[in-house]
Amino acid sequence: MATIREIARRANVSVATVSNVINGGVRVSPKLRQRVEAAIKEMDYHPNYVARSLKTNRTRLIGMVISDITNPFFPQLVRGAEEVALTNNYLLITFNSDDRVDREKRILTVLRNRRVDGILLVVAPQSGEPTHIANVVRAGIPVVCVDRLPAGIPVDSVTVDNTGGARECIEHLLSLGHKRVAIVTGPCALQTSRERLAGYKAALAAAGLPIDPSLIREGDFRVEGGYKLGRELLERPDRPTALFVSNNTMALGLLKAVEDLRLRCPEDIAIAIFDDLPFLFAFRPHLTAVSQPAYEIGQKAVELLLRRIEGREQSGEPVSIRLKTELKIRESTVGEIKAWQTS
Repeated sequence: MATIREIARRANVSVATVSNVINGGVRVSPKLRQRVEAAIKEMDYHPNYVARSLKTNRTRLIGMVISDITNPFFPQLVRGAEEVALTNNYLLITFNSDDRVDREKRILTVLRNRRVDGILLVVAPQSGEPTHIANVVRAGIPVVCVDRLPAGIPVDSVTVDNTGGARECIEHLLSLGHKRVAIVTGPCALQTSRERLAGYKAALAAAGLPIDPSLIREGDFRVEGGYKLGRELLERPDRPTALFVSNNTMALGLLKAVEDLRLRCPEDIAIAIFDDLPFLFAFRPHLTAVSQPAYEIGQKAVELLLRRIEGREQSGEPVSIRLKTELKIRESTVGEIKAWQTS
């Protein structure tokens, strides 16, 4: 197996230059980089990161824990994170907690045992103190929480303006004349769900409308929950005229309920959702959605994590990055609209 010294001789450069090309820590001229990369390819050289980690105390591994791999939001987030990680010569390994705290705890233990350099975490809903996350932070492993924040733990994070996005969407529904607007939230143990509910309530309050608790249903961010709770609301004799669903997977369940009850959208019920769907245009009507920049969230999360890992982020306080959402108005709230308006 080729060594780094043999690569240096083949490329006619120093060992330090080869090391800089492999590690990406120091800029190397395009001409020298090309020679080194050609030699690496010719000699089928693969760095031994296990041995190197013993010297540098770095594994160049980043662990990522997402809550639900079946949710179309998360693959886009992972893609953005992976792109930045690979560009910086880090390997991203992804786990699915399935929204279970016990599974999340086991995964974090595995990542600590594997000596990852940092962790991206989408927390699972939980009612107690997340001491397992606090233990990781105390162990000196940088953690960036993505999309959701753990209760009571100061930690770096990349999220979106959930309250503002939900409020804008409800205001859109109210502007169309709806006065009975229902909401299916996510688990209220999650700050994400609470913020979207707060946006819903703020929009109603600003419009001078009372908060009707019977129009609020706490869901679970799953298809089955969207179907069950959506059907409950739609079968009421005084059913709402509009329904806001707090994530895309529950929206899929709601659409099934609408179909089973043979209702028309938006004539019988207007529907809006938080989270866009990458395959949205396979459905009719096209859904009005609060779109999150999932890919960008993943990118910025890794960028922040690398600044912590490499000591370029010196702030002793948690860094909080909050991105804006975008309301995309489509047929499910306003009926037929031109194709150029649906993007």
